[in-house]
Amino acid sequence: MHRHLASVVPELFTDQPPAMAALAVAGPLDAGEEIPVLPPEFNWRDYTVMLLHVAAEIEHSLMVQYLFAAYSMGGPQVPEARRDDVRRWQEIILGIAKEEMGHLVTVQNLLTALGAPINLDREDYPWGSDFYPFPFTLRPFSAKSLAAYVVAESPETWSGPQADEIKQVAFESTGQYVNRVGALYSRIDAILKNKDFLPDELFHADTLPYQASWDEWGRGYARGQRGQDSGNVPTVKSPELLVFGVFSRDSARKALHEIGEQGEAPDADLEDETSHFNRFLGIYNELTKWPEADRELVSRNVAENPVTEHRLNESEVAVLGAAEVTTSPITDPVTALWGHLFNLRYRMLLTDVSHAFRLASPVDNGGVLTGRGALVHRAFAEMYNLRALAGRLVDLPLQQDVPDGLRAGPPFEMPYSLELPHRDHDRWLLQRDLVQASRLLTGQLLSTDPSCARDPYLIALRESDQRALEQIEHVLSREGCTR
Repeated sequence: MHRHLASVVPELFTDQPPAMAALAVAGPLDAGEEIPVLPPEFNWRDYTVMLLHVAAEIEHSLMVQYLFAAYSMGGPQVPEARRDDVRRWQEIILGIAKEEMGHLVTVQNLLTALGAPINLDREDYPWGSDFYPFPFTLRPFSAKSLAAYVVAESPETWSGPQADEIKQVAFESTGQYVNRVGALYSRIDAILKNKDFLPDELFHADTLPYQASWDEWGRGYARGQRGQDSGNVPTVKSPELLVFGVFSRDSARKALHEIGEQGEAPDADLEDETSHFNRFLGIYNELTKWPEADRELVSRNVAENPVTEHRLNESEVAVLGAAEVTTSPITDPVTALWGHLFNLRYRMLLTDVSHAFRLASPVDNGGVLTGRGALVHRAFAEMYNLRALAGRLVDLPLQQDVPDGLRAGPPFEMPYSLELPHRDHDRWLLQRDLVQASRLLTGQLLSTDPSCARDPYLIALRESDQRALEQIEHVLSREGCTR
């Protein structure tokens, strides 16, 4: 997350506003409603865009941390009698992560409707913000990490002895009081609702063809319901993917309300299972009834914050991160190649999503995929690739020649940049660069490790990359963009 934002997000509301708050009083307020305060260096539109950028980075970070926790679960060490429960919990958390992807995409729609740049960025090691739920850490699933997720997704009204207990566990786990995600959306809504802050003409309905739609991104999900089985575990309901187009003030507020309700269900009965908060709380209640010895076996022995060593200049030792952050370098050479491949496919997913927002719908033309349709299709393929690669990494050694040591886990490292070139043909050249890089990595794995020589997944991935390369070359050739 961009560090300069830290100076403007800590206090957005006040009961006793300073003189500057006169800028904020525009239009009637409901009884007892807090007054948004406009910080220096902003007007209301720019300030709203900044808050939406924060929201996007939080959604992205939560999605990744939930995925890492889910990928760490299971393994031969789980007692036979506990395996069905662990598998069910894993599918629930994977479903929540998928729903976070929907939230992330919807925030991009809000940004697009306001004429602002989208933001798929994420800080690997975040700065201190009153909105960030807890420090970004890739941690295996445990009762302690789960407590932090429960509190982050909790409604404002959640209280009582159990709430206090879980909040204390979350504090001990993260080293800070965990912030609620819903607070940020409530504060953005307080700005959106005021026409004096954001006039109607700032919401651009003509951007809808460039926004993500449910019809594109809701593949495999029934709109508005979670009743069908997840497929992998029959007792788990499928995710409810929420993707809302934004074309007006009311549609923007509805999108925020639906995201907030799916996260914390502020007005729902605590017995209602649909919100992220209630799903996490349900798993926590089940897990903490287990004997301590069984709880410790839910996850594989996966390292926290696994990282690859990027040696861009071989004469210098790579710096792995900020000094205060504990990372786990992947030093096994074969595992490191798998880690680099995971990072590259993660970058490809983010690039596909970002590139799709630069092209207008439809996704197909007479049954033939358009450029946008191909990007959406490939984004789904990358989601499956990440799960497959993570499944390898949680079983591969972190360090060389330490057979019973820590497993690596997926590193989820951010690329050096997510910026796309200005011209569309140059964006397709970037797509070609990424596919070619993947082919180099898969080639290294196939030739370096004898166990990979006939690996069905690597062979299939290489064939898929070849088809993608041919599609990209066709686009470049058709547009006269080859050089």
